[in-house]
Order: sequence, then structure tokens, then C-alpha cells
Amino acid sequence: MSSKIALIYMGGTFGCVGEPLAPMPAADFFPQLKEILPVQNPIELVQAHEIKDSSACTARDWLLLIQKIQQLQAKQFQNFIVIHGTDTMSYAAAILSRFLHDTCRVIITGSQFPLLNHAATSLHPSSDALDNLNHAIQYMENVSDGVYLCFNHQIFHARTAVKTHRTALNAFCGEAFTNVIKPISSSFVDITEQHIERSTQLNIANLSLRPIEIKLFNQHLTRFIDNSPHVLILQAYGTGNLAINADTTDILKQLRALGCHIVLSSQVMFGELDQRYAISSWIKASDILIDDTLSDADLYAKILKMYLQYPSTDQWLQHWYDSSN
Repeated sequence: MSSKIALIYMGGTFGCVGEPLAPMPAADFFPQLKEILPVQNPIELVQAHEIKDSSACTARDWLLLIQKIQQLQAKQFQNFIVIHGTDTMSYAAAILSRFLHDTCRVIITGSQFPLLNHAATSLHPSSDALDNLNHAIQYMENVSDGVYLCFNHQIFHARTAVKTHRTALNAFCGEAFTNVIKPISSSFVDITEQHIERSTQLNIANLSLRPIEIKLFNQHLTRFIDNSPHVLILQAYGTGNLAINADTTDILKQLRALGCHIVLSSQVMFGELDQRYAISSWIKASDILIDDTLSDADLYAKILKMYLQYPSTDQWLQHWYDSSN
């Protein structure tokens, strides 16, 4: 395997210039980036399929990124750095981790300020971009095979990383790469055009609870019956606490009959879900799937992988808690 690093440019603030800010095309950005890369590290610059603001990224973009990495793996590349926008960086990181697992070494990074000034004539005077990139390059020798997110002198397990600040340089938190996290067993997925096309159809709805009457909550649920998503995430309180009544149960059954997978999650970012409280005792007797992932982004990544692998509701119930999913 080659020790050379493939640096894949996806866009994001890191490569933005102008007013308003927009990502530079790779053809314009790469010559300037080459001038500042450390000469002691062999790095090959690679353009992603499309350069864009990360808030416009979807599953299709990240599967195409995985496909690009797998193509480079076939050329003996084993080390990858991905420059990505921060808005959806945690989603990209979690998906890379779920699909690539430990088949290679990937560090995803970006910045809160562009690398270059507005005119693209010199480095931005207060940017964190170069610092984050240099740390990603340095960390490449210290991490095991797997996927990580590097930001503000920290490196996190990809599946745990969460953006917690809109503008600060210390924008992400998560489990440090030196900590042990809940493992997933290797389940190699060779991304095909069929996977990429199917991902564009995935419809996920997210209902984050607010302190309203149950009858009003039921009205919100009922609206999904006429246009049922593939997955409905219910973001409950605390450890997954959700107060319902008989009407709620009936609506959830109707949604499941329409092929909608109901996933119970929490508004609280960290910690495992459980049903220790009486108010949630109904969940144990239901066919609702319990979020067992490490972050919101990790839940999205798991849902995507399940959607591509298992077409039926029964298969989701059978395989949701498999260690490979």
C-alpha cells in the first residue's frame, strides 16, 4: 500500500472566495493549495465529483465520495483526507465510517473561515483552514485504520462528532480518537451506481417533540399518513421518553402498515436510550426501532445503510440491531 495521502476536495468554507462566499473550482483552488502543502508529506490532490456548499450535500454526494475512495483504494491508496464544509461534515463523517469502516484511514476536516482572502490572492489572515489541514496530515500517522473528524486541534471518532457551535473555531465535539467507542463489525459495501441512484429516493422525516398536548402531537403524526416517508424519526425527551395515548398507537400502526419505519431517538445528544420510566413502557411491546447509534449523524448513516440493504419492514426489524449495520 502507498503511504501517499489522497486529499479529496469537496468544497465548503475551506475553499470559498468572493462576496458572497462560494467554493472555488478545483482547477483554480489546487494550484494555490499546492503551494502551502508540507513538502515532506507526499500528497495527491483529488477533485470530488462536484464542488459545492455542504448544506446542499445529500446521500448521493457521500456515496459518490465513498465510490471515489474505493476507486483510489484499488490504486493502492490507503490514506485519505477529505476537505468538506462544516454544515454537514458530521453526516459525511458518519457515513464514511459506516460504509468504509476500517478498510482504510480517512480524516475529514474543514474550516470556519476560508483558506484564502476574498480575492484569492493570499491566505486569509485569521483563517483556521491551514491549521486544521496541517493537523489532519500530522494525525494521519497516529490513528488506526478507520474514519475520524479533525477540527481545532482535536480528532474525534467520526460516528460521534457533532457540530455544536455555528461560528467558533472550537465548533465540534465528540469522543476523542484515543477513547474506545461502541464498535460496529466490518460489513464491506462496494458502492455501485444502483446504490447511488436508490439513495436519491430516501425520504426521512424528523419530528422533534415540544411540550404540546398529545392530541396535537397526534395531529402532526396523522399528516404523515397521506405522504408516508420511508423513515420517521421521533426525537423524544431524555432517555427516549414519549407520552402517548391509544390514538397515537393506532396512527403509528397505520404508518408501519404503509412501510414507514418508526425510529425513536432523543433530543439529548449523548447517552444511551432506555425505557426505565413507566411513561415509555409501551415502547417495549411495539415494533418501533430504538436509536442505538452514537449521534444524530450516525443515526442518519445507519438509516441510509439499512435502506440500501433491506427493502422490507420485516428485514429492518430483523437486522436493525445487527452489529454490522
